Amino acid sequence: MEQKLIRKVLVPRLGDESVLEIVEAPVENPRTGEVQVQVLHSIVSGSDVNMRRGTYPFQKKPPFTPGYSMVGRVLTNGAGCQKFAAGSLVACLTVYGAQAERMNVPEKYLVPVPEALDRSQAVALVLDWMTAYRMLERSAKVRQGQRIFVHGLSGGVGTALLRLAALRGAEVHGTAAAGKHDELRNSGAVPYDYKQKDWIAEMQRLGGVDAVFDPLGYESFDESYSILRRGGLLVGYGQNLPALTHTPQRPAFPMIVKLFARNLAFWSGKRTTFFGLLRGSKGFNSDLEQLFQWLGEGRIQVPIKAVFALHDIQEAHRTYARNANIGSIVLNVSSE
Repeated sequence: MEQKLIRKVLVPRLGDESVLEIVEAPVENPRTGEVQVQVLHSIVSGSDVNMRRGTYPFQKKPPFTPGYSMVGRVLTNGAGCQKFAAGSLVACLTVYGAQAERMNVPEKYLVPVPEALDRSQAVALVLDWMTAYRMLERSAKVRQGQRIFVHGLSGGVGTALLRLAALRGAEVHGTAAAGKHDELRNSGAVPYDYKQKDWIAEMQRLGGVDAVFDPLGYESFDESYSILRRGGLLVGYGQNLPALTHTPQRPAFPMIVKLFARNLAFWSGKRTTFFGLLRGSKGFNSDLEQLFQWLGEGRIQVPIKAVFALHDIQEAHRTYARNANIGSIVLNVSSE
C-alpha cells in the first residue's frame, strides 16, 4: 500500500497550548497484527494536557502526537488480521497518536462500535467513561447506599463517575464551579464550590465517605484522605491541579510514592491506590462493549462540553483549562 500524507497534531516541545502544531506527515503501512484506521473522533483529556506540559507519568519525550482514544473506520488490515472488515466502525484506547487522520493500531485492542451510536458520545466512553466505570467497578467496588466524593464533577471523568454511581444507587458529593451546581443537583449530586474547602468539614460531619476519586494530586490527596471513613478508599488517577491552576509543573513520582505510603498506616483502616486505564487489562474490551450497549439502550447519556475541528487543537486545550461547562471535549479529526 502506498504511503499517504495525513494531517496530525504534533507536540514538538513541552509547553503551553501555543506549542501545539498541525503538520503533514506520511503514515506507515500497517505491520503484522496491526490495522490501519481512519480516525474520525478523538477527545482532549487531562492526559493529553499533562503530556503537553510534561507532567504525565512515564510519558514519551517530544516530539509526539497525542490522542488517548479514538473512534474510526478500518481502512486496511495488516498481515494476520481479519477480525474487522474494511469500513467497520471501531474504537480503541490508543494512549498516543489518535489526533491524526490515520493511525495503525494492534487489532487485539480494537472494539466494535455499533453503527447506531452517536459517535461523539461513543468516543468519550473509551477513555473518560471507561476510567470511571473501572474505578467504580474494579477498584472501589461502589455499592448501593455508599457515599462517594468526586473532585471535578463537571469534567469528563467526573460526570461519568456521577452518572454511573447514580445507576448503582450511591450518594454522590463532589466539587465543581459554583455556576454548574444547579445542573449537577438536577443530576443527583451534592456539589461544593471547588474554590472553598468547606466540603472537608461537611464530609467529616457526615461520618466520612466510602471512596474518593481524585484527579488533582499533590496536596489534594491529603485532603481527600482526611474525609475517608474507616474502610474507605482514596483512588488517585491524575495530577491535573497544575494544569487547571496554571502553576508550574511538578514531578509525578514523589506524589505517587506519597500516596501509596499512606497504606503503611494500616491501623487507620483507610486505603489508597493509583488508577491507570490499561487497554490490555482483563475485561477491558467487554467493559467497553457494556458501555456501548448502555448508550444504545439510553441507560446512559454522555454530555459533550465542546466539539472542535483538528485545526482548532490549541483552542480545545484552552477550553479544557478554562473548565467551563460539563462533560467531555471531542475532537473531530477527519470526516467520512
